[in-house]
Amino acid sequence: MRKNIVAGNWKMNTTFQEAEELIADILDSLEEQAPNCEVVVCPPSVYLELASDYAGDYDNLLSIGAQNVSEYEKGAYTGEIAASMLASMNMDYCIVGHSERRKYFGETNQQLALKVERLLEHAIRPIFCCGEQLEEREAGNHFKVVENQIREALFHFSSDEFSNLVIAYEPVWAIGTGKTATAAQAQEMHAFIRSLIAEKYGNQTAEDTTILYGGSCNAANAKELFANKDVDGGLIGGASLKANDFVTIARSF
Repeated sequence: MRKNIVAGNWKMNTTFQEAEELIADILDSLEEQAPNCEVVVCPPSVYLELASDYAGDYDNLLSIGAQNVSEYEKGAYTGEIAASMLASMNMDYCIVGHSERRKYFGETNQQLALKVERLLEHAIRPIFCCGEQLEEREAGNHFKVVENQIREALFHFSSDEFSNLVIAYEPVWAIGTGKTATAAQAQEMHAFIRSLIAEKYGNQTAEDTTILYGGSCNAANAKELFANKDVDGGLIGGASLKANDFVTIARSF
């Protein structure tokens, strides 16, 4: 049975002090009333140990994830972070293929496949992002774009390997723009993604796969989005930087 997940992507935000205050505020709120889902935060890499240490003091109310990982195992790759390093800090999740990584750093589906492989080798669950640009949706190509991203990066994995993945659909035109896909648009794409998984791996794997919505999900619209049968939570950007908003989203199931 698939689980509901709300994951916060802090992106390149917060100072050390701000990060410490934010993680403490989130944990205090979760301790008061735990939501009916798994809650994950993905801070900048320099704060991963801080977040992990805090989460450990709160009986693991909170899971911790990284925002990126290298496709290489180790070696002379200055500035990169290996999956083995993340595993040594007990990371639970890692975001792979966020649209900003694709756009600004030119990440390809082939690179993302390697990143997912590295994470699976170290028992870290990838949160694999997929989604279309505005012009692709307007041209009616949004299903094909998402299908290609998933097929090229993920469909060479075995059923057992794939069962450890989380998918995050993020319509690129709705990220940081204030625009949000309608609940019907989100459900339509999530159902399409689930049908692709069923075609490749069977109905049970498809039903067990968690598919998150990312794209200006906030405290005001989360409940409507999460009410859809194929929307299993959210990958939250800006709203994850406000403890009250983030926890409100997590309590929207």
